[in-house]
Amino acid sequence: MKKALPGCTICLPQPIAEMKKLKGVIVGAGYFSQFHGDAWSRMEEVEITGVADKDIQKARLYAKSFKIPNVYADVAAMLEEEKPDFIDIVTPPVSHKSLIELALAKGIHIICQKPLADTYKEAREICNLVKGAKVRFMVHENWRFQPWYREIKSLIQAGKIGKKVFQYTFKMRLGDGWGENAYLDRQPYFRTMPRLLIHETGVHFVDTFRYLEGEVAEVFANLKTLNPIIKGEDTGMVFFRFKSGCTALFDANRYNEPLHNNVRFTFGEMLVEGDQGSLILHTNGEISHKPLGLAAYKTPFKPTENGFSGDSVYACQLHFIQGIVTNSPFETGIQEYMKTLKVVEAIYQSDRLKSNVPINRIK
Repeated sequence: MKKALPGCTICLPQPIAEMKKLKGVIVGAGYFSQFHGDAWSRMEEVEITGVADKDIQKARLYAKSFKIPNVYADVAAMLEEEKPDFIDIVTPPVSHKSLIELALAKGIHIICQKPLADTYKEAREICNLVKGAKVRFMVHENWRFQPWYREIKSLIQAGKIGKKVFQYTFKMRLGDGWGENAYLDRQPYFRTMPRLLIHETGVHFVDTFRYLEGEVAEVFANLKTLNPIIKGEDTGMVFFRFKSGCTALFDANRYNEPLHNNVRFTFGEMLVEGDQGSLILHTNGEISHKPLGLAAYKTPFKPTENGFSGDSVYACQLHFIQGIVTNSPFETGIQEYMKTLKVVEAIYQSDRLKSNVPINRIK
């Protein structure tokens, strides 16, 4: 078996050397796509043969960085010329549906960055498109693949904090959303998104909470916009009640700065409380265990500093390749991911109505 990342159970059957490499292409050469390119370049099972971007110069620089032989301004031309096994879509959500339609028409497997679409309605339309297709489709939701969450789930399942989890609490302060130049350096389109904090960032934590605890029954949310320069919300408190009876609190703010330097590693701190103790995720990715009645101590878990956030992009993309090779289910396939998007839609509805919203209200 191929060695998995620490805290991660993803692996591929051997011998890989006897398998044909999967040929892939990338659409989008922006900020976050750099992490995709880096991960693909380290994967023996994959050969990326083309990259497309409307800004051809940006595509050329990207291709040079990751030794990709062919550059395109037109995605349709790239698919026709390269005839890839899969496409990696790393563009703003407004373009996703049309790119997915192009790939489906060519019978190409798809991994697509989140947000899946600008609206829940369009996400449902994409779901309907993909449902009947013969190709594989996965949302590139890398958060749940961060190794500390794989480790925390393993510790919970091993009973380290008891038989029942009471509460998850995550506090996030990013500090990249204050001032007149907010978001211009990395993702300038954030400034005009009508939905920002939950749609773009909070969705990761919704999916991670679901990964750790199961399905959400209802939510209550209070969202605000602190920076008048931007259109969408940049701060919020979201309360979750799970079907298990457990609760969670997501306390998030992109405006104010954190008190630590490693902002974009874990993106904050998490406390998990159970009937026999607690687990604490620190900003350096390490985990502490506090049994009831005993002193807290650091667990042996040490996350890698490769790639993005514990090399979660690599782990996510490896999971995609594993699914294609073995025809196994994706953790974030379209049907499963729509459950996450239902919770996101309920959060916005709760903020608008100023009341609790059951998830089963969202159709």
